[in-house]
Amino acid sequence: MNKVILIGRLTKDPEVRYSQSAEPIAIARYTLAVNRRTKKEGEPNADFIGCVSFGRQAEFTEKYFKKGMQIAITGRINVYTIDDAQTGQRQWRTDIVVEDAEFTESRSAFESRISQSQQSHYDSMASQYTPSSSVPVMGSDPMLGGSTSSPVPEGFAAITESIDDDDLPF
Repeated sequence: MNKVILIGRLTKDPEVRYSQSAEPIAIARYTLAVNRRTKKEGEPNADFIGCVSFGRQAEFTEKYFKKGMQIAITGRINVYTIDDAQTGQRQWRTDIVVEDAEFTESRSAFESRISQSQQSHYDSMASQYTPSSSVPVMGSDPMLGGSTSSPVPEGFAAITESIDDDDLPF
């Protein structure tokens, strides 16, 4: 029996192409990062497994799956060879042919995790930045009736009022 069940995160958005046949068939390729149970020193803690789906499954993948999303797939292992035209060498490849794919997290959980990850990335970038000069915070310039200046990175202006998501134009 050739059956595979994997749970992992997409390393990038799926790549979808269509066959050149009389009735084109969608073919989606993507890579899943699947965590290992144990980590040995000096080795990665995830395996990166190539996956391919066809037809309606590929169209579903293209429409709903995005980089970073955790999914569960079932399928079968497909081992094949490719002759490299440049070197003349035969290369062995292994993919998982996906028969079924499912979400393992809600859309809101995915979006929340992504926004938190982006915020922590921005926070870490900001903590690494050491401003070379002080730029006055808007509304705190002593010449305009404010009291003090606060260091703000060059090219940025501090926002002194709160902004809700509803106030944003996007």
